[in-house]
Amino acid sequence: MRTLMNISLLFVLFFGINLFAQEEKLDKYPEPIGGIEAIMKNVVYPQTAKDAGIEGKVFVKFIVDEKGNVLSTEVVKSVSDELDKAAMDAIKKTKFTPGIKDNKPVKAEVTIPIMFKLS
Repeated sequence: MRTLMNISLLFVLFFGINLFAQEEKLDKYPEPIGGIEAIMKNVVYPQTAKDAGIEGKVFVKFIVDEKGNVLSTEVVKSVSDELDKAAMDAIKKTKFTPGIKDNKPVKAEVTIPIMFKLS
């Protein structure tokens, strides 16, 4: 539980600063439905990574469609295969509000960091 709280705290700190890297200006960018907690409840720190002491920040770029579904994910800054997969899986399981441009939902590209930190 303490590890999840550390992940959550670090994610909150970085999410507000690093929701970025959209190619076009939108009126409103995609947001996770249920807030940051919606993503955090989907993050599973792999036991093998814990046992090996692997920590770090995985940057995941993904596309959110007009209905808020995640279409694709890509790691743009890797830590390890295990943590990369855990971060992408968490994003894929999360539903988002779509990006808005000229009062219409649009596909949008988002890049966010997910921090893995052992206590």
